[in-house]
Amino acid sequence: MTKKPRKAKTKSEVAGKEFLQQAFHEQQESLLANLRLSAASITHDGKRGDVDEQHFIGVLRSYLPDRYRVDSGIAIDSRGRTSDQLDVVIYDRQYTPTLLDQKSHKYVPAEAIYGVLEVKPVIDKRYLEYTGGKAASVRRLLRTSVAIAHAGGRYAPKPHVDILAGVIAPHVEWADGFGATFLKIHAKLTGDRRVDCGVVVDGHSFDVFNGDGTYTFDRGNNALVFWLFRLLQKLQSLGTVPAIDWNAYAAQLSR
Repeated sequence: MTKKPRKAKTKSEVAGKEFLQQAFHEQQESLLANLRLSAASITHDGKRGDVDEQHFIGVLRSYLPDRYRVDSGIAIDSRGRTSDQLDVVIYDRQYTPTLLDQKSHKYVPAEAIYGVLEVKPVIDKRYLEYTGGKAASVRRLLRTSVAIAHAGGRYAPKPHVDILAGVIAPHVEWADGFGATFLKIHAKLTGDRRVDCGVVVDGHSFDVFNGDGTYTFDRGNNALVFWLFRLLQKLQSLGTVPAIDWNAYAAQLSR
């Protein structure tokens, strides 16, 4: 009995680029379909937001290596100060525990955080500025760093990673996507309110990961995965978060 050739296998062998583009496009469409379903069927805005967060978190978890954890949560520092509630937190779990966990609620030590993302129904002026405010609430927290002992001596305390911030949504408000109006608004988000990246699941992404102030844009069938690969590369470039000074946390608990 002769087996029929598998379409995906055949395409991967004769047109590998098209195979990749089509496969990743299908994943983008799958996520967009889930978001459309939640918009059409969930009547409570808060609950819809929670469901959309979980859709995005699931995609991020499937792409990021195990060294990164992805959850919603609140950042906390050694003084007991906290950030706003964060839709998505990308953080180190290998060396850093979360604190005071209760079901899905958790505090993430500020030192452990690589990036924070906001999940919104649309990217527009209000939500872009809102994302900048959320980012600032994390970046303003105190982060400690201590030396690490090794066989030959001690490694000096590492500098902190530059916490990334981004926004994710099914759609963008502006007809030209991340064009002139977006650039005018985005340019005003500086310092702790900086927004480093964003992706619209129906086909737009931007980032300023190059480090020289220039933008990288993508528009089309693979904007989501293009953005994910750019994010992964940027996370790799940050290295590992520094060692936390747990004595600084302990000192807040002694009388």
